[in-house]
Amino acid sequence: MHQPGGPGLVPLPASTQAPGGSVLLTDGARVAADPALRPAARWWRRVTEEAYGIDLVPVTDGPADVVLALAADLPAGGYRIEVREAPSGTGATPGTATVRVEAADLAGAHAAAQTLRQLAGPSAFRRAPADYRTAGTLPALPAVRVEDHPRFEWRGVLLDVARHFLPKHDVLRFVDLAAAHRLNVLQLHLTDDQGWRVQIDRYPELTRTGAWRRESTVGTWRTGSRDGRPHGGFYTQDDLREIVAYTRDRGITVIPEIDVPGHVEAAVAAYPELGTRKDRSGVRTTWGISQDVLDPSEGSLAFFRHVLDEVLDVFDSPWIGLGGDEVPPTLWRESPQIVERARALGLFDAGGTVDVGLLHGWFVARLAEHVSAAGRRAVVWDEAVSPMLPRDVVVTSWRGYAQGAAALAAGHDVVMAPEQVVYLDHRAGDHPAEPIPVGFLRTIEDVYSFDPFPPGLVEPPSSLVELVETQVSTSSTSGGAAAADHRQGRLLGAQAQVWTEHLDSARRVDYATYPRLAAFAEVAWSPQAAREPGSERSKEFLERLERHHLPRLDAYGVEYRPLAGPHPWQTRPGVQGYPRDLAAETAVGGWAGLGGWREDGGAENLPEWTPASDT
Repeated sequence: MHQPGGPGLVPLPASTQAPGGSVLLTDGARVAADPALRPAARWWRRVTEEAYGIDLVPVTDGPADVVLALAADLPAGGYRIEVREAPSGTGATPGTATVRVEAADLAGAHAAAQTLRQLAGPSAFRRAPADYRTAGTLPALPAVRVEDHPRFEWRGVLLDVARHFLPKHDVLRFVDLAAAHRLNVLQLHLTDDQGWRVQIDRYPELTRTGAWRRESTVGTWRTGSRDGRPHGGFYTQDDLREIVAYTRDRGITVIPEIDVPGHVEAAVAAYPELGTRKDRSGVRTTWGISQDVLDPSEGSLAFFRHVLDEVLDVFDSPWIGLGGDEVPPTLWRESPQIVERARALGLFDAGGTVDVGLLHGWFVARLAEHVSAAGRRAVVWDEAVSPMLPRDVVVTSWRGYAQGAAALAAGHDVVMAPEQVVYLDHRAGDHPAEPIPVGFLRTIEDVYSFDPFPPGLVEPPSSLVELVETQVSTSSTSGGAAAADHRQGRLLGAQAQVWTEHLDSARRVDYATYPRLAAFAEVAWSPQAAREPGSERSKEFLERLERHHLPRLDAYGVEYRPLAGPHPWQTRPGVQGYPRDLAAETAVGGWAGLGGWREDGGAENLPEWTPASDT
């Protein structure tokens, strides 16, 4: 139940009762927390003390003004909050708040802490009191009862720090904002053609050479425009351990992504023997899909197992990203040695012909087994699905919805992240001054209407199921994992992506990400509802966003895209984008879409491709 005129929380809780009135949290208020919930209590105390210049005192016994307790009757990740006036007879000043938080677990306590911060209003999102000249300014909380729990267990956002490097402090700020929206997974895209961002002690050239490029493309790769400005940077292993600890204190898990066997030009620039061509051509300076992929050799496997060993030591996440997207086999087909390797591994198509393209799935599967042997689970993009892929691997469905449905049918757990809705680098409006307009037009209303598994997607297309089931005729002889387990996978949740080819600063990341990530967060957290553009729920969300939530983002200093269009200083005059037509692509590709690398061309790998030319 949600009451109109309530506190304007985002994401919308399952139930909110606000009878009216407010109470004050006093300086020196005592805070008691169950030991299992103390990290959430500590974070809330710290941000509240900073915002209001007050002291909140942790106590372990005796009476307390704010209590955080465990509750066994709540679902996983759930919480309830009751804010009311302290009872008379307790010695408290009239109008003083008493707050009781009950949480199912630490995740629920983190969510409750974020809700408490929102209840205090925009001033709670500042780092210091804006009215510092006024003595005695205290947090005012509405009298309210909130009961809440997440819709999905995986509520993720990907941040690409490979295309454009973000300094550590900007990553930590991104984490704070993700946590404020009750997201709980951050996938860090650490490696790509344009840069390698993670220190690997065994292979120092990865950052000495691979972390830097001589210039960058400005706008779409189809224009050939370059800025002539060197770009780079990387995180030390201690930097990344700090990021892991920082995110954990806010209820977020960091998933590192090391992308293979495509998107590897930065690694090959550092160690040319890894590549198919074996030449040192330098870190890629443009965007788009590269033909230069790894040589799927034993040497390349050993190299990336060593890389993953160090990554596994730095990150404590139960999941490790292996990429696996956009892998053109063109150069493999031209290499007699690689063709022979595919033959020796028994990789044949249904007609009995050697198929080097199957080395893609074979290579990813071998690294997934390495991750599994370390007690973790690999996460891959949907192109990496094959009968050889271990069933414990999580599949992120990005090219469309149908790939996710096929992976579920094949027994994989799935995260839905279709580019058709939740790629936040795609243009947010059709304003004539929209900066570098690329991809599909996806407004905040479009993102708010996202359904991770829409009703029309009853079952995956038979062609995709056949691809998963029969792609490798001799998977058992090539290390396949497809044998007996036919259980249905689970839909874990959803993930939004922030790719940074065209986002070269934290300001540009803010613009692309917000406020659309707030809309996505409500889809992933709040109970399922009819959210189509123009619906009553969509209108209510926009009103709540504008009235209550944008002021919070303003207070925090987020340079989001205004609902009416960009500010003049947010535009990029003269920089060419590459808009795509969602209706036209859907008419051809259906639920599977047309993104990624395709043998017959496609929206990404042909300069002048249009849907009409693909029919």
